[in-house]
Amino acid sequence: MKLLSPRFETASTRPKPADVEAMLDLYGGGESQKLTLMQLARDIRKRGWWSAFNDVLADSFAELEDDATTIRSWQVQFVPGLLQTSDYALALIRILSPDAAEDALLRRLQARMARRAILERRDAPSYDVVLDEAVLRRPVGGVQVMARQLDALVEAASRPNVSMRVMPLSVGEHAGMDGPFVVLSFADGQDEDVAYLEGMGGEIYLEDVEQVNRCNVRFDRICDQALSESDSVTLVAGIAKEYRQSDGLPR
Repeated sequence: MKLLSPRFETASTRPKPADVEAMLDLYGGGESQKLTLMQLARDIRKRGWWSAFNDVLADSFAELEDDATTIRSWQVQFVPGLLQTSDYALALIRILSPDAAEDALLRRLQARMARRAILERRDAPSYDVVLDEAVLRRPVGGVQVMARQLDALVEAASRPNVSMRVMPLSVGEHAGMDGPFVVLSFADGQDEDVAYLEGMGGEIYLEDVEQVNRCNVRFDRICDQALSESDSVTLVAGIAKEYRQSDGLPR
């Protein structure tokens, strides 16, 4: 039997039509009632910004991210989507979707840029991000694109709701070596935190309290080993300058 998320019962996450169908199969309900409630679920979900991009965007994470009041993100390969510039994002999208048509690539870029508005709205979540220094050293899209991306990181770090740290390569072994993850928390303790992991095998959501607590503890340990916020900004700005010097760009 499929287990249904307690997030539905607390109204923290809007159920998909398939989730509504599963609940009605579990609890009982006539066919007419089932069809009516499934259509209601579809209509409710259309209110989210992500519904305009359902051709290229899986809405589960987008919805959680949109509802979150605190987002804690550890990244080891690339700048997270909420902080990506358009040129940097397009370079990533192209390399990760080599067989996609050009219009599909541009749609994904539009969706990626729409996500960034989360950090700029009036009720923006608190966003704590730690980047492995390798993310900064990898010139995604070329040195000019990367210099602009690092400038954008410095600017983002000046926002009151954004905390950015860097895990320097000089640390050696550290608490985040087993991969990236995101922990999302929600308003007024109405629901438990959710941890999100993504890879070649697809998306994984952890809702078990003990598992998520381990992720939060791990994130705290990563922060303890990372540079301070001010030193991180100094490092990012310095690497951006290195990129400009290597390409003969203005400093």
